[in-house]
Amino acid sequence: MTFFQWFLLFFIIQVIHFLGTYKLYKLAGRKAWEALIPIYNAIVLMKIVNRPWWWTILLFIPIVNLIMFPVIWVETVRSFGRHSKTDTWLVVFTLGFYIFYLNYILNVSYVDNRSLKPRSEIGEWTSSILFAIVAATIVHTYFIQPFTIPSSSLEKTLLVGDFLFVSKINYGARIPMTTIAAPMVHDTIPIVSAKSYLFSDDFNKRNTSLFNNFQFPYLRIPGFEKIERNDIVVFNQPADTLLDMDDFTPDRNYYKPIDKKTNLVKRAVGIPGDTLQIKEGYVFINGKRTILPDRAKPQYNFFINTNGQYLNQNLLTERYGARDGLKYPNGNFALTDMGGYMLTLTDAEVGLIKNNPLVKGVTKLLNGPGERDDVFPYDSALSWNMDNYGPIYIPKKGGVVKLNKKTLPFYKRIIQEYEKNNLEIEGNKIWINGQETDKYTFKQDYYWMMGDNRQNSLDARKWGYVPFDHVVGKPVFIWLSWDKNGKGLNKIRWERMFTTVDGDGKPRSYLIYFIAFLLIIIGCQRYLKYKRK
Repeated sequence: MTFFQWFLLFFIIQVIHFLGTYKLYKLAGRKAWEALIPIYNAIVLMKIVNRPWWWTILLFIPIVNLIMFPVIWVETVRSFGRHSKTDTWLVVFTLGFYIFYLNYILNVSYVDNRSLKPRSEIGEWTSSILFAIVAATIVHTYFIQPFTIPSSSLEKTLLVGDFLFVSKINYGARIPMTTIAAPMVHDTIPIVSAKSYLFSDDFNKRNTSLFNNFQFPYLRIPGFEKIERNDIVVFNQPADTLLDMDDFTPDRNYYKPIDKKTNLVKRAVGIPGDTLQIKEGYVFINGKRTILPDRAKPQYNFFINTNGQYLNQNLLTERYGARDGLKYPNGNFALTDMGGYMLTLTDAEVGLIKNNPLVKGVTKLLNGPGERDDVFPYDSALSWNMDNYGPIYIPKKGGVVKLNKKTLPFYKRIIQEYEKNNLEIEGNKIWINGQETDKYTFKQDYYWMMGDNRQNSLDARKWGYVPFDHVVGKPVFIWLSWDKNGKGLNKIRWERMFTTVDGDGKPRSYLIYFIAFLLIIIGCQRYLKYKRK
């Protein structure tokens, strides 16, 4: 829906509210016209139902208002003496229209200064749970959200099993676009494995489905910083609109709302306006090899030739930091038929392993220049691959590019999908929104997201640019790290708990400080409780 359509819907709701409540307003000692004035009528209604005025704000917060509207309906009927379970269920299941029955048919009277204490233990529990969900949803949506690391694409900086807190306020919290959805879950409801939102996945029906029309336009609360080059960023995967996730061609298979696409975490190696190129696995920005932060540990695949001799397994993992090699079922690294090991290592770790007397040679496994691979933009005229790629321009808001058959593959998805234009091509002619053109001006910023585990990362080299409206937030610290291969208490990586994601040097754990702070809070609470007694 457009902003005008949302305004029209808001106006219709105001009229419905007035027609269904103006007599009740009068019974409560207010004026009938007060039920008609937008926002003011909600503030007056809070006074009528004996609730704080700031509840009005909650009615305008997407997702939260799905909880608050039924609560207000129930509070309204109870303010006019209807406390039975039947009244409660009727007002909820009729989406509030039961209030019309009170307004026009029933002979009700206003209960002034009614008790707000729940009449049963179940009611008390329900009230507590509802407002706990409201508070958590606000924090989760607009301030900070927990995430977990499921893959090894940022290994050595972020490990599989790291649990992150991701700040929404650094880059600006995004207003939920999918307005009819379950709170505090992403695209799937746990346990039942059902879709958490009401939406048509059929691309052909995205503009006609009733629920699709309740999509809210993209809005973002201003943040206090911009994405810097090499920042680690959580974002919605742009290509999560394809039935086969290994097929990243620009044609879409089905539609998925932006804020319900799969969450990923990668490093923004390229920012708007950059020209990026990858040579022999190394990233170059504007012609210069990029300098990564201290904690970034880019890794590559290597063949370690030992002439068939075995290397100590603990030495491989503990000293050399080897990961993602071909392993036997018992977890040991496999000695290949070529008489060596296939290991994923940093350049520094390669320097160490070369000194092992059993190692006869080390070969970096790269696709050479000119060896074509299936990478974005999937143009047969380009001989690019994951290790030798580009140069490619990263679009900037307001930037202008020339359009022709050679450049169009890079920007086709941006023009059609991300920026919602009608694109038509006939021979050498290009039409955008019915006008023939040979250039395009970008409406938002784009980023190039890659993993540090360079050859084991599904990233921008496969699905291209990440629009800013897909950005979720910035990881700030790790609150828990879980090693599934550990045993007992060793499953917890204690040294990683409450460590910051950014910074120089080895991450430092603030777990002790957190525990001390928690004990102080608990002590203060007990002291105040004792003083009150």
